[in-house]
Amino acid sequence: MAKAKQTKTDKVRSMLTRPQGARLEAICKMTGWQPHSARAALSGLRKEGYKIERRPAGDGKGGSSTYRITATPEAVE
Repeated sequence: MAKAKQTKTDKVRSMLTRPQGARLEAICKMTGWQPHSARAALSGLRKEGYKIERRPAGDGKGGSSTYRITATPEAVE
């Protein structure tokens, strides 16, 4: 029986569930997407019911924010 192929969105979701979350650059590098496409994927996950926390870069130099899933659709209900 063939294993279902993991989509790029599945991979992004997996990255976001890590305790440290993921930076936008890491999402773009892993998927090959432009930043606007990666942000659209984050919006799509939010529409599906995922709660995504955005933590600004702490360097004060305009660094990249980190995103992390803090609640799944089942947990939100």
